[in-house]
Amino acid sequence: MAVIWFGTLHQRKLINPDEGRYAEIPREMVASGDWLTPRLNGIKYFEKPALQYWTTAVAYEVFGEHEGSARLWSALCGFLGILATAFTARRLWGFDAALASASVLASSLLWVMIGHVNTLDMGLSFFLSSAIFCFILAQHDETVSRPGATRRWMLLGWLLLALAILSKGLIGMVLPAATLVIYSLWQRDFSLWRRLHLLAGLALLLAVTAPWFIAVSRANPEFAHFFFIHEHFERFLTKVHGRYEPPWYFIPILIAGMLPWLTGLLTAAHSGLQQEAGQRFQPRRFLLVWCLVVFGFFSTSDSKLPSYILPLFPALALLIGLHLSELIQRRPQALLWHLLPALIIGIAGLYFAPEAMRLSSERSPATLYADYIPWLRTASATLLACTLVALLFLRGHKSRPCPRASLLALAAGGLLCSLLILLGHNSLAPSNSSAIIAAKIRDQVPPDVPFFSVNTYDQGLQFYLKRTTTMVSYQDELGFGIAQEPEKFLKNLDAFKQAWNTAPQAWALLNPDTWQQLEKEHFPMQLVARDPRRVIIRKP
Repeated sequence: MAVIWFGTLHQRKLINPDEGRYAEIPREMVASGDWLTPRLNGIKYFEKPALQYWTTAVAYEVFGEHEGSARLWSALCGFLGILATAFTARRLWGFDAALASASVLASSLLWVMIGHVNTLDMGLSFFLSSAIFCFILAQHDETVSRPGATRRWMLLGWLLLALAILSKGLIGMVLPAATLVIYSLWQRDFSLWRRLHLLAGLALLLAVTAPWFIAVSRANPEFAHFFFIHEHFERFLTKVHGRYEPPWYFIPILIAGMLPWLTGLLTAAHSGLQQEAGQRFQPRRFLLVWCLVVFGFFSTSDSKLPSYILPLFPALALLIGLHLSELIQRRPQALLWHLLPALIIGIAGLYFAPEAMRLSSERSPATLYADYIPWLRTASATLLACTLVALLFLRGHKSRPCPRASLLALAAGGLLCSLLILLGHNSLAPSNSSAIIAAKIRDQVPPDVPFFSVNTYDQGLQFYLKRTTTMVSYQDELGFGIAQEPEKFLKNLDAFKQAWNTAPQAWALLNPDTWQQLEKEHFPMQLVARDPRRVIIRKP
């Protein structure tokens, strides 16, 4: 499985904006030697902590700067998340639960997708989920009965929470704390608070997180207010980031993200409500509360992106896996119900794949989607074929069903289907990635020649050109950093024209509208390369 999971990381171009952004920041760390202050396009960038930037920078130093190393941290965290889920299920409920839980998570569409894309959410999800698992194992009755075991699991959990904070901020403490409070009130179990090892745990958490926060604040006094107030409270309470979606936004995301295990959503809640006889601490109910807290918290936030609910997926996989393991042991033929969604989706995908053409636009031409359709059909056919194999295993040999093999066949179908969808998405690279247009000019652009980004900013161009650009007029998420270092920014087209005319040589990235405007003005420029979203010019 590891070969399949990691083997495709380098085969796709980086997708804008997130992959370009989170590939470029660590590249600039390596290039500048400054691993303290994150910078994007040479400008201070304080929206997130530095852990993933550091790990990706290390990957660049070891493996080189390319798509595979840029995605390695997300892929590693996704893979480790599957192993952590299997380990926890094995300790709590046995081998079948571990097999089923790992199978569910390793083939869930959203987990596979985000595990192969360079964003911060997979690292956060791995550390948060693993911390929650450590807490469950620490509080489990069998652990409590062994001296020292609870302390070891809890300290490991605190360490993982610290790494979650260094991955994406205070959310690494807010969600676990809310879950603990709600579970305690629901179960009227307040004795577990005495087993949290709060003093030692908080000391460990501060020892891990505080050094960077203190150091970056001393080097950049403006950091603390922007990071803690703007990026946490204003992001949650206001629409300042322009990511407002209705409260029901995550419902279809959760449904699609759990493919091909849709029926598992129906059983997870029932499984989570069950009490384990003779147990003071109830892992199922704690997992259910965790899922509801994550889903509810981000549903009420004014800032929403699909990957925000990713931290609930390992816990959900545990609840679904527990239910599936019970079917394996008692009613294997009942697994048929869980194969039906994959069967329907596989058939529907074959038939409706051409409908992807409806997504085409002037900036994402139909010719690109025409190249994507065969990949979608292949993905659907793969899911369908694996589901049929799973059905055959359920029929069994000499009337003896093989439910474990059936489960693995369906999981293989989900994993391969998701990876094929991702690989095929590279067909759209001329529109959503900077790689192709950068390749056309990389060898022509001298490193010391000014390169302007006019009325636009392309997140991946700097990574592929291995250099920064001077932004003109356009600020977007770099507005705060530009305010700290205004000398790195040109306010308007007039300032750009003056800089362009003064420089012996110069290059620029434009959007198509700006290029047409300058062309009408007979601006001195030579067209070098263009695609539906970007135009590259140089001074003649």
